[in-house]
Amino acid sequence: MVMGSLPEEVDLAVVGGGVGGYVSAIRAAELGMSVTIVEKEKLGGHCLNYACIPSKTLIHIADLFYSATHSEEMGISGALSIDPKRMHEWRTAVSEKLEHGVESLCKANGIEVVKGEATFLNSSTLQLTNGTSLEFKKAIIATGSVPAPLRGFEFGGNIIDYKQALSLDYIPKAISIIGAGYVSVEIAGMFAKLGSSVHVIARSDVLSKFDLDATALVKNRLSALGVKVHAGNMPVSYQGNSLKLSDGSAVESDIVVVAVGLSPYTAGLGLENTKVKTDEKGFVGVDRSMQTDDENILAIGDVIGEPLLAHKAIRQGVVAAERASGMNSGFDNIVIPAVIFCDPEIAIAGSIEDQKNVKKFPMSAVGRGIALGKKEGFVKIAYDDEKIVKGIEIVGQDANAMIAEAALAIEMGATLEDIADTIHPHPTFSEAVQEAAEAALGRPLHFYYGKG
Repeated sequence: MVMGSLPEEVDLAVVGGGVGGYVSAIRAAELGMSVTIVEKEKLGGHCLNYACIPSKTLIHIADLFYSATHSEEMGISGALSIDPKRMHEWRTAVSEKLEHGVESLCKANGIEVVKGEATFLNSSTLQLTNGTSLEFKKAIIATGSVPAPLRGFEFGGNIIDYKQALSLDYIPKAISIIGAGYVSVEIAGMFAKLGSSVHVIARSDVLSKFDLDATALVKNRLSALGVKVHAGNMPVSYQGNSLKLSDGSAVESDIVVVAVGLSPYTAGLGLENTKVKTDEKGFVGVDRSMQTDDENILAIGDVIGEPLLAHKAIRQGVVAAERASGMNSGFDNIVIPAVIFCDPEIAIAGSIEDQKNVKKFPMSAVGRGIALGKKEGFVKIAYDDEKIVKGIEIVGQDANAMIAEAALAIEMGATLEDIADTIHPHPTFSEAVQEAAEAALGRPLHFYYGKG
């Protein structure tokens, strides 16, 4: 599909129409550039269609169902059922609505969208699968990443990747997830709340790279949901419905989800025909302005490396577009916030563990947490000797929304006083951020830390 007619030459060609790609195209169009996006599947890429949006949609549905069936102490009772096909239809409709929204934005901004794949013939020409070629002055590689395979557990049949797991129109009776990162934990909690028997196979332990206080709460919650974490284990084989593990045990699994990481998507791009360089893992090398070693080509998002987060790609898309237009823009953000939509949620901005000054405030002291029955979690705030905020970690309900305040505070060089003296609305979970700052200043109001 082509929106309009394909020009012979454009100012900017964007290879990949995911969240980073289409944002870079829109920003470039705003700056007066002629822009063409080449996207092989759907606008919005993995985020809108297969990963971020679908997973959070399904997690929300699972949370609603679980809360409705586990709130007897609040006076809510009665039999409920869930219709997996309607759930799938809702999840699909959400993605389709967002994809159509992106299409409309591209059309409104005069951006040409070509459905197909692109290969670099040289540093100024793309060969398209529709048989035409496209000359460009600048190009942005925004092809993202793909689920990494696991030797011996190649994708096929009942061995699937996380994207396929989020596209199931039924609820598996038993599901095993290989991997212990944020994707595994999110999917594990979701399926457990929907009624599946869930096993997580972890080489070390779940979320082993994260704060121990936070992961302890998540592990306890997974256990309460009936999720079995096989820590220090590796999958050995999968035959029939039996997944054998390295400790000699076996678990029954209708579905096995391999979620061991992501790999940069550069297959077929023809980078060898340009001056673009990649590292030993295949990620494209760029400088702070998203410029590759080829003066005509920039790159953004997952394809350039960690952290593999959609919001990082969006910001980099803006920087790359501005750079391609001739502006002196650079990716100079101090922090890239991260959120894990597990139960309880974990969100972090900046650095916590390598700071000597850290104060912790419990969510159990927040009125809204008590009212909603969501007392698990805390806020940790890290600061230097001048009381400038260096990191904030939030664990608990609505952490995903509250972390934006933390990111803004760190970007602006805010002090503890800036946060503590800012009025936070009551009753909200956000009060915990203010309370953590108050406590760090030695003037706690709603939690007693003791003398000295």
